Amino acid sequence: MATITRYPFARHLRSTPTSHVVHLHKGAVRHTGRGAAFWFRPLAAALSEVPVDDRELPLVAHARTSDFQELTVQVTVSYRFDDPALVAQRLDFSLDTATGRWTSEPLQQVAHLLTELAAGRIMVAAAQMDLVAAVTTGVEALRQAVNTGMAGDERLAATGIVVLGARIGAVRATADLEKYLQTPAREHAQSEADKATYERRALAVDRERAIAENELANRIELATREQELVMQEGRNARARAEEGAAAALIDAGADAERQALAAQASAHRTTVEGEARAVAEAAHVNVYATVPAPVLTMLTLREVAGHLPSVGNLTITPDLVTGALAALVSRPAQGQD
Repeated sequence: MATITRYPFARHLRSTPTSHVVHLHKGAVRHTGRGAAFWFRPLAAALSEVPVDDRELPLVAHARTSDFQELTVQVTVSYRFDDPALVAQRLDFSLDTATGRWTSEPLQQVAHLLTELAAGRIMVAAAQMDLVAAVTTGVEALRQAVNTGMAGDERLAATGIVVLGARIGAVRATADLEKYLQTPAREHAQSEADKATYERRALAVDRERAIAENELANRIELATREQELVMQEGRNARARAEEGAAAALIDAGADAERQALAAQASAHRTTVEGEARAVAEAAHVNVYATVPAPVLTMLTLREVAGHLPSVGNLTITPDLVTGALAALVSRPAQGQD
C-alpha cells in the first residue's frame, strides 16, 4: 500500500516495489510504474495503485455430477495483474489522496470474477463424470478444466489478469454419501485389521503351543532322568544289599569257624583236663590202695567234716561212745584175721 505524506499545498507518494502506481493529472498520465515516488497536488490528481505480486485466491465451488449428486470442490487459484495500466482502466483501484487507501474494494471484485469463472468450469467438468469417479480420480480432471478454461477466458485477458494455475484441495460429496462411499474402504480396513488380529492370535497360539511343547518335553526329559535315577538308585541299593549280605555271610562263616575252633579247643582242653584228672584220680587211687583202712577212714571223715555245716554244740551220749569204741575194738581184730 502506498504511503502519502501531506505537506502544505502538495503531497508526496511513495509506493512499494510490488505495486504499480498510475498518476493522472487532468486526464493525462503524469507518473506510472512500480515503486514510484513523486509529488502531486491532491485537487488535480487521480491516483491508482495495482498490486503486481502473485496472489492466491482460495474458493469453494459447488457442482453436480452426472448421476445428480452434489460435490464440494476446494480450489486455490493463483493469479497476477499482468498489465497494471490496463487493470487500472478496467477496475477501480483508485487511491484516496489523503490516506493512500483504496476508495473501493477492487480485490473483492477480482475474487468474485475468478470465483465465478472457476465455479463455471468445475460445474461443466463435474457434469461429465459420476460421483465415484469425481471423488476418486476427478481431482486432475477438474484442475485441468479450471486451468484450461481460465487461461483462455477473454474477459480476464481484456482485464489484464493472468491466471498462473489452479490447485484442487479436496473433492467431497455430502456427509451421507461420503459415509456410503467410505463404507467399503472401512469394511476392507476392518477386514484387514481382523485378519491381522487373527494372524497375531494364531501366532500367539503357535508360540504358546511351542512353549507348552517345550515345557512338556522338559517334563518328559526330567521324568526320564528321574526314572533313570530311581533305577540307578535301585541298582545301587541292590548292590549295597548284595554286598551287605556277602559281608554278613563272610562274617557268619568267620564267626562259625571261630566258634568251631573255640569248640574244638574247648573239647581238647576238656579231654586233656579229663585225662589229667583221670591220671590224678588213678594216682590217688593207687596211693589210697596202699594206705591202711583206719587212715582212709580218718581222711574220709576229714573230707566229710569239711563239707558239713558248722556245729555249735556236740552232745556225746554213752550209746555213741559205746558204739564207737566197739567199732574200734572190732577193726583191729578183723585186721589180724
